[in-house]
Amino acid sequence: MIADEVRAIWCRELGRDDIAPDDDFFALGGQSVVMVRIQGAFFEELGAEVPVDQMYLNPTVAAISAYIESQRAVAP
Repeated sequence: MIADEVRAIWCRELGRDDIAPDDDFFALGGQSVVMVRIQGAFFEELGAEVPVDQMYLNPTVAAISAYIESQRAVAP
């Protein structure tokens, strides 16, 4: 499940193991450098390109997972 993979990336990059699906990236201490590392991990590990604006618009594991899944659904 994509949400489990996204959560694992967030936990690793934020140095936490207690992230819930609806926890806000910024409230967890996320900032731009971590965001760039997470974007890279999304691409390398999930094959998903997630623009910066989508990271801001979807700041939870649940929301960004739904975004990634929606992009996969429309990909050729």
